[in-house]
Amino acid sequence: MVSRRDVASLLGAGSFVAAGLTTVSEAQAQAQPPATENTFDSVRRTKKLRIAGIVGTEPYYKKDVVTGKWSGFCVSMGQDLAQSLGAELEISETTWGNSVLDLQSKKIDIMFGLSPLPSRALTVQFTQPIMNNTFTMVVRPGVEGKTWADFNKPGVRVAVDIGSTQDIFARHMLPKATLVALENFSDIPLAMLSGRADCSVQVAMNSLATVKKNPKIGTIVVPTPISAQPTCAGLRPDPDSRFRIFVNNWLAYNQSLGTMRNWIISSLPLANIQPGDIPPDLTF
Repeated sequence: MVSRRDVASLLGAGSFVAAGLTTVSEAQAQAQPPATENTFDSVRRTKKLRIAGIVGTEPYYKKDVVTGKWSGFCVSMGQDLAQSLGAELEISETTWGNSVLDLQSKKIDIMFGLSPLPSRALTVQFTQPIMNNTFTMVVRPGVEGKTWADFNKPGVRVAVDIGSTQDIFARHMLPKATLVALENFSDIPLAMLSGRADCSVQVAMNSLATVKKNPKIGTIVVPTPISAQPTCAGLRPDPDSRFRIFVNNWLAYNQSLGTMRNWIISSLPLANIQPGDIPPDLTF
């Protein structure tokens, strides 16, 4: 026969187990994100802001081959944005061509350094501009041209990295040229030095770094008419606009203080770029 005391003990034990299960369930609920969780809530919940870095694109991104540490002005922006959100920065390696896929697959939360191309805007939301970047040509010795029309010829071999802003711009501006499509931006200098390509379409920041790292590769030409595009940050489309609004406010705040310019200028030495290396007709 079970006494009243035994029943009380059993009920007490059951309550303890139930309370334990409730605690576990609550912890699991906190660890598991809702199926429709937006980017803002995800960053705030996990205390992680995830961005991507691209090797060999100084001064945007630079990865130390020994320590694995990232630097560059896009990394400086990511670190400050993460801190503003009360989060830590996580960086994964990618390419310009894969960065949009990384956003779509929720591998990263934001991608710095993207141009707001209409084709990208079909799947990516963009912030307000970080800066304007001029399109240039890096040309091998002996290759001449002053206008885009000078390079828009079948005999001119133009190197581009697949899926990048430079790739898309070259296909639009130089439809008659012979494109040498390469998997990574870091493959372009070798293609030019080996004679596989005569020139390369690159935004100003990239061309300055390319010529500085490889002086024998050639020179920078700013073809006319001068063409430039804004450089923004790309975000995953989200019905909840808080993350995009926060990033835009953060950009405006740092631009007004001159912090954004300081991040860009201080990153130029990563590519051994000095103010005197910048052609007078080149603007950012």
